[in-house]
Amino acid sequence: MADENRIPDSVPDFVREAEEAMARGETFEPPAEVTIKFGRGLVGDPFTSKSGKELVEVKIPNPDQSDSRPWESFVISPKMIHDNKFGKGVWMKLPEDGTTRLSRSVKTGMNENGMPVWGHETREVSNTELKSLLEAYKNKDRGSVLSDLSERRAGSSTGKPHGRSSMKER
Repeated sequence: MADENRIPDSVPDFVREAEEAMARGETFEPPAEVTIKFGRGLVGDPFTSKSGKELVEVKIPNPDQSDSRPWESFVISPKMIHDNKFGKGVWMKLPEDGTTRLSRSVKTGMNENGMPVWGHETREVSNTELKSLLEAYKNKDRGSVLSDLSERRAGSSTGKPHGRSSMKER
């Protein structure tokens, strides 16, 4: 009877271990993932790393408009970045408990010819923090755009017609 329930030796080890775990009543839950959505314009051109892997650089805009430092960036396999169904944006999934290394170019000084010398500043962030950095544009106040537009319309009403109506009066 025990021979009937035995898994054949030709089955790979990971399948055998999974079958034994299921027989014990264990369940497998997929790892938690973070879905990050961002614009296609933030994705750079693909390149090949020194180790021969195909990679692409993703830029992260500075959330503060007054911050004039270069944008932070990270590299990832282009196979992990997918087009969304509308065509203007992209998305990717990363493990929720993982981290990503961000890099930023910083000016370290000047050489003897007066040319700037650049270095790299790196930091590790969690993937959930990376999501908030890349999706910071969603937190901008959109009401100010409409109020700015209405202020411009009110301020530009000087009485001079524009366009075709101005030609009819001539």
